[in-house]
Amino acid sequence: MQLLIRSVVFIILIFLVEFYFFKKLKKSVKNLFSKKPLPKFYTLTAAGYLNLYPVFLIILWFYSAINHIPVSLPQNEIFNYLIIYPFWLTILIVVQCDLFFLIIDLLKVILYPFKYLKKKIFKFEPILILCLTTVFVLYVPANVIYNYNSIQVRRVHYINKDIPEELNNFRLVFISDIHADQYADANRLEKYIKKVNNLHPDLVLVGGDFISSTPDYIQTAAEYVGKIKSKYGIYSCVGDHDNWAYGNDYERSLKAVETALKDHNIEMINNSAKVINIGRSKIKIVFITNTYVEHIKNSTLDKLTSDTTKYNLKILLTHQPRNNVVRSAANMGFDLLLAGHTHGGQITFLFPFLNLTPTLLETKYIRGDFRIKNMLMIVTRGLGMSLVPLRYNSEPEITIINIRKNKI
Repeated sequence: MQLLIRSVVFIILIFLVEFYFFKKLKKSVKNLFSKKPLPKFYTLTAAGYLNLYPVFLIILWFYSAINHIPVSLPQNEIFNYLIIYPFWLTILIVVQCDLFFLIIDLLKVILYPFKYLKKKIFKFEPILILCLTTVFVLYVPANVIYNYNSIQVRRVHYINKDIPEELNNFRLVFISDIHADQYADANRLEKYIKKVNNLHPDLVLVGGDFISSTPDYIQTAAEYVGKIKSKYGIYSCVGDHDNWAYGNDYERSLKAVETALKDHNIEMINNSAKVINIGRSKIKIVFITNTYVEHIKNSTLDKLTSDTTKYNLKILLTHQPRNNVVRSAANMGFDLLLAGHTHGGQITFLFPFLNLTPTLLETKYIRGDFRIKNMLMIVTRGLGMSLVPLRYNSEPEITIINIRKNKI
């Protein structure tokens, strides 16, 4: 029932943003060209086709509820290119345009008392509406294609005068959110892993989410990540989607992921710590399981984040950058906190002085580096996608952290 309510709300929102967009566009075309609009048959047919995807989802939901059997969307390129991609690209273009259209309408309200000025300025509104629409019709698909094919290597320097010489220039590579599925194909995964290996990491840490859903891609994810060459190993925390391979059977799902990773020499650590000895130096890594499925208890968090004084480098790795974990790590004197989950704001809309993303509803730690007390917190954009099979203004990322004793 909750899923049905969310679906209904989603469809209402789609209708509202599309209605606003097409109303503004239709009025602008009419004012500029003084032509009759296209017959409603054509506009309704186009709108119906572009919105086949949510209709498909509702039909599947009702079929599943009536027959009490799980169903899923077809997983093939034809369905993706004919149904899924046209819908999401349309929504991205419409929402991106609507944000700027709202600014224009807000200016109208502000200038309402100055009718002469308002009339003089907004006689150019139809041209502006059409220009914005043209720009985003071109920009949005181009940006989506770029973000699908591009992977950025982001370099971060962690500098601490107390770092021992053995850890000076230590190369720590941080990746997250592989999301192996039909959209993260073999070529994309191969390219990602190759870039990781080209960095010659001393240690690789993974922020979880090796798969998106279903057990079909567990082995694929494990095999590709298992190709990483790391001097001191590959370790991961638990991600949200690692619990969802077998629907609500979280225990079975996580066990399957953990086993596949272990077979490829990747250790997934659940609410525990790992000490890595490098000569006489010690790196302590605390792995915190903080997901939609399991929130860590404060007592467990306090226990895991204590006892950090005898280590030369203290790292906390978690999937979701939640405030309680961030606060605890900073208070306990951790050097680094690494997190993923956000995909860097997988869908990020352009807006004056601000980048808007739905991820802001969950956390302010969207992407990049944050200084909390003496701790450096890094939230990586990861590789994959969830819910929406596209990235918009969020380039996939591999983060390499160079541990240094002094500035270059």
